[in-house]
Amino acid sequence: MTIAFYPGSFDPLTNGHLDVLLQALEVAERVVVAIGVHPGKVPMFSFEERAELIRASLADVLPEKGADIDVVSFDNLVVDAARAHGARLLIRGLRDGTDLDYEMQMAGMNRQLAPDIQTVFLPAGVASRPITATLVRQIAAMGGDVGAFVPTPVSMAMKLKLKR
Repeated sequence: MTIAFYPGSFDPLTNGHLDVLLQALEVAERVVVAIGVHPGKVPMFSFEERAELIRASLADVLPEKGADIDVVSFDNLVVDAARAHGARLLIRGLRDGTDLDYEMQMAGMNRQLAPDIQTVFLPAGVASRPITATLVRQIAAMGGDVGAFVPTPVSMAMKLKLKR
């Protein structure tokens, strides 16, 4: 079985993240969506909330694929976390050339650390290329509608979160 490891903060999950996840499910039989948890950062959503939003967002578009993903947390080197979950593919989404430059450096370092894990770059769809989780959080915090940038479950959760 081909297992892919898709790491990120997913705070929040964007349409770009979901697009890459759907592509990853075409490349691998199982995808481990790995939420990076860093003690120094205060996320908008807890790990549990992000995990549920990932599952709910996938269920909205491909309910039959829900059993093909696991959502886990990690706080160590991505290659070590990938190995711990039996992954041989590391999924990285690309929006533009800037992403490619950064991701190529990361892929090179990861290849040195773990030659048995192959990085696979998946391009974000045209509509989701300008979307970043940081911009989504900023727009939402300023009262903007982020519905065009995130899956429906995420949009609803952000509205509830920001009403508090």
